[in-house]
Amino acid sequence: MSQINIAVIIGSLHRDSFNAKLAEGITKLAPIDFTFRRSQIDDLPLYNQDDDANQASQVKRLKAEIAAAQGLLFVTPEYNRSVPGVLKNAIDHASRPYGQNVFAGKPAGVIGVSVGAIGTAVAQQHLRNVLAYLDAPTLAQPEAFIQAKEGLFDSDGSIGAASRKFLQNWIDRYADWVKKHTA
Repeated sequence: MSQINIAVIIGSLHRDSFNAKLAEGITKLAPIDFTFRRSQIDDLPLYNQDDDANQASQVKRLKAEIAAAQGLLFVTPEYNRSVPGVLKNAIDHASRPYGQNVFAGKPAGVIGVSVGAIGTAVAQQHLRNVLAYLDAPTLAQPEAFIQAKEGLFDSDGSIGAASRKFLQNWIDRYADWVKKHTA
């Protein structure tokens, strides 16, 4: 059985990020033939089209990680009813210059957690719109708008019992989606 490599892009730089915890927790639920590697985005310069011909080494690293992956997992908070600037910056870098979009054809999953009752619903919709334009087929169902509340995570960082069945279903559907698009 060969491993399926997934690039994990977390849209938060916060040291105690719920979204980093969610990424860690759901990847523990994934099938054993999946390997998840977090892509670093906190060191990317701000995107500037003037730099397209001479991209920074950090940008080249990110693009290489995404290019090497068979799928993408975006785990994002919601800032002001949209995606965080750091995530959009990473997407802009990895999809530019025009014609050198490393997201094209990569199956993607979008999930997130927030303290708000609707989780990251609006940010996820904005991200799905961007990914559609970038030709990254994105898992549509089940949607997962997770609210951060007591019991979401166990003390060891695993997904808590109250959310485990739902998130197990989500990661199983995501794994099937990736396999369908990489076969």
